[in-house]
Amino acid sequence: MSVPETPRPALDSALEKQRVELADLITRHTQQDGSFETRIKALFVSRYSLPSDFSPSLPKPALCVMAQGNKEVRLGDEYFAYDPLNYLVVSVSMPISGRVLEVSAEKPILALRLDIDPVEITTLLSEAGPMGVPSRPAGCGLYVEPLDLPMLDALLRLTRLLDTPKDIAMLAPLIRREILYRLLRSPQGYRLYEIASENSQTHRVSRAISWLNDHFEQPLRIDSLAREANLSVSTLHHRFKAMTAMSPLQYQKQLRLNEARRLMLSEGLDASAAGYRVGYESASQFSREYSRQFGAPPARDLARLRRSL
Repeated sequence: MSVPETPRPALDSALEKQRVELADLITRHTQQDGSFETRIKALFVSRYSLPSDFSPSLPKPALCVMAQGNKEVRLGDEYFAYDPLNYLVVSVSMPISGRVLEVSAEKPILALRLDIDPVEITTLLSEAGPMGVPSRPAGCGLYVEPLDLPMLDALLRLTRLLDTPKDIAMLAPLIRREILYRLLRSPQGYRLYEIASENSQTHRVSRAISWLNDHFEQPLRIDSLAREANLSVSTLHHRFKAMTAMSPLQYQKQLRLNEARRLMLSEGLDASAAGYRVGYESASQFSREYSRQFGAPPARDLARLRRSL
């Protein structure tokens, strides 16, 4: 016998009123499907009216909020879903895949993204002093947190500034600081705190992640990466997997295969050229690992992708 699906909790009236206004603002500032930069630094608005399969990306650290619809994000073998009741935080740039769900032209996905500069977190901490953020070993660099009224109110005030451009220069930085403050004071704010704390192991692992993001085509030597992060090899392995759900080698492979796919799709490279560009010396190894990652050899996968465009 099938078990009835548990209904999702509803937004309370105050949150729902704010959500509706935010959705209206995003609708007015997105004339078509896509993600769009706004006049406010690091603020992006997006609209999508068609469902999509998992699409790889390497986002910057960011706060992601859904005003309408829901989205699922995959990191390694772990899945994270967020919707108008919950926001998503990417605390360190990592290769993830996302797809939109339950979407239509009449009820598109409406979302905003606020990129987070870890330097801003560090500056805020140094200026504000102790804020009661608990210090503990940070886990995964991706997390979902319930959206409360103070956070939604700050996000709404920031987005409203798109209608009054003359106020952006003065007010947007203040509201951004408030949003970062609220992120730090949230139950999982310690994850951002640890990233910004230069003496923490989490911050050191984030340095290793940044190095891999910039040098993924180079041969990976774990002992050299550990020295880059100023950690022992065993600690690097443990903390790296806790943050990314992958070992450093698996992480590098994700970066390489995602970039090769992009090169073949957008620049027209063939499989051997793309594999070589991202660091593979063996075309057969590239094809095998590509097939395991995307479910089909390069030529067949690209043909499927092009038919869906």
